Amino acid sequence: MAYKNLEEALKASGNPVKMMRNSQIGAYVYPVVAPEFSNWRDEQRAWAESCVLFDQSHHMVNLFVRGRDALKLLSHLATNSFKNFSVDKAKQFAPCSYDGHVIGDGILFYLGENELVFVGRNPTANWIEFHAKTGGYDVETDYDDRSPSRPMGKPVVRRLYRYQIQGPNAEQVIRKLNGGTMPDIKFFNMGYITIAGRKVRALRHGMAGAPGLEVWGPYAEVDEIRNAILEAGKDAGIVPVGARAYATNTLESGWIPSPVPAVYTGDKMKAYREWLPGTSYEANASLGGSFVSDNIEDYYTSPHELGYASFTKFDHDFIGKEALQAMEGKVHRQKVTFAWNDQDVNKVMQSMFAPPGENYKFIDLPLSNYASSSFDAVMKGGKVIGASMFSGYSFNERKMLSLGFVEEQYAKPGTELTLFCGEENGGTKKSTVERHKQTEMRVTVGPTPYAQQARETYHQGWRTTATAGAR
Repeated sequence: MAYKNLEEALKASGNPVKMMRNSQIGAYVYPVVAPEFSNWRDEQRAWAESCVLFDQSHHMVNLFVRGRDALKLLSHLATNSFKNFSVDKAKQFAPCSYDGHVIGDGILFYLGENELVFVGRNPTANWIEFHAKTGGYDVETDYDDRSPSRPMGKPVVRRLYRYQIQGPNAEQVIRKLNGGTMPDIKFFNMGYITIAGRKVRALRHGMAGAPGLEVWGPYAEVDEIRNAILEAGKDAGIVPVGARAYATNTLESGWIPSPVPAVYTGDKMKAYREWLPGTSYEANASLGGSFVSDNIEDYYTSPHELGYASFTKFDHDFIGKEALQAMEGKVHRQKVTFAWNDQDVNKVMQSMFAPPGENYKFIDLPLSNYASSSFDAVMKGGKVIGASMFSGYSFNERKMLSLGFVEEQYAKPGTELTLFCGEENGGTKKSTVERHKQTEMRVTVGPTPYAQQARETYHQGWRTTATAGAR
């Protein structure tokens, strides 16, 4: 049944957890881009050893905000400071609810005077759009939605293409594209690069300690720019990355992509729930994993748990400020990487050859998430002390990894914990869940970022505490 808005859908379901745990939307899909261009193992290996081309043209929203109140609006929603934010800079943008829980995140680009664009997933874009439409701000918005998860053969056109050139050999490729020189762009600043004779907008950031670029322009030029980048990168060993490998980069770099948006409860959020249509991400998102609570707020996350507290600044008024100030000085759960025990992973894989009903929850490779948001219980001594929120396999580390958080006393690398895999009572009614048994997975707490190269060479204070990997 189609519902008018999120609030109506919640009332019909009786409980947000029940609605989300049995959603039929399926897993989060990285659309349009081919699953593999070579094979996902070599594509993963390339971002650590040579150079990759990421195609980010389809899975994110571009929300343009224009007008004299653009900065006023976005600052009111941002936990981080706008004090030194100016044209040709970018910043991570992670708004919170009135109670200080994260709604989502993405990157905010300052394109020109009174003109910015947010690039990221729907929950954050929807939150910005709501306040732009209802808050009395002198702004206009242009919501360029992500491409459909299943185009079913229909043509897909975006406003912009968006590519990343990343990896140890990225600079070699960028220099060749740009006539032999590296464009003079500081970290998380914007400038221009010449590609195929075109002046192309670029954002400087990097993976694996090397300077990389994110470039974008009119979608009509998507093939021309892609071909030019791949041609320039031949000698550098450039590898185009497909949809299967793309999202697994974050397992090595440490960014948790898809927390449950903290919008389903609270009187102050009711107007927003009534504004969000029944077709919205929030009304259809799925929730998977072994952790079960009737209270959706137990699935909410704070900036501290996601590693965003380091850039929370109280030098301006913003939604959630009082709640976040009240959290200051308290003990918080900390973001970590979990390295899964090889023998336990093998046990789960081998169960696929057991009689029906004796199998454990299938671990898909390389990305094993089967819901919009994941939440597996992490335990010590029979007590839940954290959660695993994003999981998959790294060919570079030869390891199943997941990202999540634990209570502070268990966050030291080397700590051995137990991750509970699978869902209760044979599994929920999600379309991505086969009948299975739950099982325990031994995990070891690791650093974040997990990859040594990333940990030692990423820009200090960004990826080490508030990571923004492949979005």
